Amino acid sequence: MVDADSGWDGRGGSSTPGAGAGGTHGAGPFQGRSGIPALPDGRSAPALPDRRSTPAVRDHRSTPAVPDRRSTPAVPDRHSTPALPGRRVAAVSLVALAALATGCEPGTATGAQDAPPPVRATRAAAPTASPATEDAKTPTAPTPSPSAPTTPPAPTPKPTPARTTARPAPEPSTAPPPRILMRTGSESDRVRELQARLRQIGHFGRKPTGYYGSVTAESVRSFQTKRSLPVTGSTDEVTWRRLLGMTRVPTAAELRPPTERPVAAPDERCLKGRVLCISKNSRTLAWMIDGTVVSAMDVRFGSEYTPTREGVFEVFWKSRDHVSTLYDTPMPYALFFSGGQAVHYSADFAANGYGGASHGCVNVRDKKKVAALFDQVRTGDKVVVYW
Repeated sequence: MVDADSGWDGRGGSSTPGAGAGGTHGAGPFQGRSGIPALPDGRSAPALPDRRSTPAVRDHRSTPAVPDRRSTPAVPDRHSTPALPGRRVAAVSLVALAALATGCEPGTATGAQDAPPPVRATRAAAPTASPATEDAKTPTAPTPSPSAPTTPPAPTPKPTPARTTARPAPEPSTAPPPRILMRTGSESDRVRELQARLRQIGHFGRKPTGYYGSVTAESVRSFQTKRSLPVTGSTDEVTWRRLLGMTRVPTAAELRPPTERPVAAPDERCLKGRVLCISKNSRTLAWMIDGTVVSAMDVRFGSEYTPTREGVFEVFWKSRDHVSTLYDTPMPYALFFSGGQAVHYSADFAANGYGGASHGCVNVRDKKKVAALFDQVRTGDKVVVYW
């Protein structure tokens, strides 16, 4: 098939004057009259840019993108593509020359294969900050998170110490409590000394008896209160040491003073023989032998409901550690003279003095004196109770 507009007759020649087998313009074989290489079958085809001499692609911001191989028009062959008209061939040649002209630029001598791939628009548009740029920036406060609080959390307050008052409570001590030396019910020479020492500083208003009763306990409480000690009424090691430091060693007269009350004039029935002469008026007992007072001691009697009998009696029974079967109370050193009435030691009398009364017996508060009396008196000795 022959294109009438191209002047090609299919024999590889040209109808242009001066065109021969070699051509006057230096065109090699298969070159048409317009300088466009001819296809092997003799047809003219648009000249394609050599891939090896294609200039490097310029930045997309200044140079139009060079069409890649996928966009280059395929070379038509005689089997599938009809011959291009002469005008179209000329236009395609001009476009190819323009592309070559715009691609020539100093430093772009490498081929298309060696040129770096075009930079993607998204990567070029994303600015990258260098460390120097970051350091040069003015530091700004970080943007708070919507879920974060707008103000910093307040510091957790420290727990308030328990000792907030002027006088803090004492901390519990792991040390054992002080040992108790004397308490209510105790009876000894040390109790007598305790009473004598308390009497020296005005806390015990009676003569020592050696028995630790309610009066002695109250005196100890008074001392502990004044000295800012634990008020217990019992004499522990701390209380005892404090008392020893404030007093002197008692004399014999302070430990065992004479009878508080003066001995009354004896009844005439007491002047002969061995007699327990007991005066309700003076509240004293005198142990007399043939009109001579051997010993004397304070005594108390029964109440108006249980009075002590008066008269002349004799000791009919002695019981050193007696306990009342009627009242279930101790009656040590008992000298029975009238039924269930007897002369005996009374711890209650030693503790409470005359604030109480007996159930009819003659109570003695000095234990040592009544103990000595118990050893001296014999069964059958006379007992005289009078006013």
